[in-house]
Parts: sequence; structure tokens; C-alpha cells
Amino acid sequence: MAMTLRQLQYLVTIVDTGSFTKAAERLHVSQPALSRQLQILERSCGGPLIERGIRPITPTPLGRAILPHARGALVEVDNARSAALRVTNAHGGELRLATLHSVSLGVLPTVLGVWRRAHPGVRLSLVEKLHDSELQLTLEAGQADVAIGPPPIDWTGPIFPLESEEFVVVLAADDPLIWRAGSRLSLSELATREWIHFTEPNGLSKVFDHACASAGFRPQVAARTQQTAAALQLALAGVGPTLLPANMIPAHLVARVLLPDPPVRRPLAAYTRSQPDALTAAFIDVLTEHARPVPAHIASLVGIPAHRPAQTS
Repeated sequence: MAMTLRQLQYLVTIVDTGSFTKAAERLHVSQPALSRQLQILERSCGGPLIERGIRPITPTPLGRAILPHARGALVEVDNARSAALRVTNAHGGELRLATLHSVSLGVLPTVLGVWRRAHPGVRLSLVEKLHDSELQLTLEAGQADVAIGPPPIDWTGPIFPLESEEFVVVLAADDPLIWRAGSRLSLSELATREWIHFTEPNGLSKVFDHACASAGFRPQVAARTQQTAAALQLALAGVGPTLLPANMIPAHLVARVLLPDPPVRRPLAAYTRSQPDALTAAFIDVLTEHARPVPAHIASLVGIPAHRPAQTS
């Protein structure tokens, strides 16, 4: 017969109090019930655990061998309860986030800063991918608690809409293009330029191609990169214009930032496999409140609102 945590607790309490009577009082059980459970435990262990007829109560050699493990098991149970309580109250545990490289650079830093200040005991783990299909696979494999990216198609779990990302054209500060700041730039004005594009694994490559196709041209390419941050640096260096999420553009950037016409936007959402637990739900609340795909400094620069309502599902 397998021993139980209750039986181990009874053994420890009997030894600590030195008396069956005191142990029964502390545990709020009858003394016969206490004795019966100790006998069952002794049968499981293969011999007596307490010296009978000796006062104060003294454990046998077998009892002394069992006691450290019994105490350790009870401590681990208490630790498990405490850990569960911390997670339930969003004060502890680990939160695993799957997201895109561009989202981790643009949307998440502010959100994670707010979250960390409010929940310093929660460890964060970011799994960054290049394409949104990889987010779904990561979540389905149980390697993340929540994914943040474009809303998936035919997803059976909960989806929590966020604001859409607004994309901007970035050119070097000394680019010769003549265009009035604050007005939208038709991408066709740059149809003859050679662009900083993205290699196919990066999901921004499709956003880029679709935007150019909507403007009536196929982009000529000066350079391709997988890394979104590299595209920004190449554009700043004058290698060519690029198209990036507005939230990736840092404040005080020495560059020309223009809003394309027609607008280029990408919907974003957080999604989970099933109804989120308390910790994940608390994070999604912070994400929904503080994710700002269009930062204020870019909104003022290009003349658009810094906050738009989230997309409805």
C-alpha cells in the first residue's frame, strides 16, 4: 500500500510533539484515527517507526531514516501551494511569450516594462520567430503560454485583438526626395528606387510585396535581410528606403519617416490554446492596455492618431 502525505504529516507531528495526544490535538483528529494511520504507514514501510512504551516518543532506526524525507515532502507540498498561489495572484511563476522579431522590437518593450514593474516576481521567456505560422506551431507544441502576432486563421482557441500596426517608409535624413512632412506619400513615387527588402522567412516580406503591388509596382531590391533591425540601419545609412512598423522607429531618430498611401497596416492579436489562467490573463490585460503600435513621437511626425481602437474579432 502506498504511503500518503497525510500519513507522513502524522508521523512528523507525533515525533515533533513527543505525544500521540498532543499530535492528535494539533492535527484536529482523534487519537485512534492517528494511531490507525501510523500503523498503515508502518506496514507500507516494512516495520515500526516509533518505539512503543518509551517516553518521550522516540523514532526507531527505520523511523529516523524516513523522517528527513517525510519533512522534505511536506516542505515541497507547501512550496507547491505557495507557487500556485503566487501564479494565481500573478506574483510568481514563468510566462512564456511567442512573438515575431518585429513585434519584440516594437510593441513589446513598453509592455514588458510596465508588466515587470507590476509583477517583478514573474520570469519572462521570449521565443522570437520570423513568420507568424511559426507562432502557431510553437503554441500548439506547448512551448509558449501566449502568442503575439497577426491573428491566426481558423484558430480554435481564444483570440484577444490588439491595435493594428501602422507601417511607415524610412529614408536617410539626407535623401533627396521632395515631400511635405505630415502628408501621405504614394509608394509609386518610389517605384524606381532600390529598396531594403526582407528575405522570405521574414513575414514582413509579404507585407512589403503586397504594399508595393497595391501601389502598382514590383520593388527593385538594393539589399535583403532577415533582420528587421538591420533593415532600419541600412535605410539610415542611405542604402535605400524600407518599409517598417512605426513602433520600431526610436524617438529622436535622424531620418525621414513618411506615411505611405495607401495605408499599410497589419492587425495584431494575442492568442492562447485555451482559456488563459490567471497569470496569462493578467498579462493579456496589460498587453491590451499598453501595446501602442503607433508611438506618440511617430504619430506627431506623420500626423496620425497615436491610439486607435483594437480590431474586433
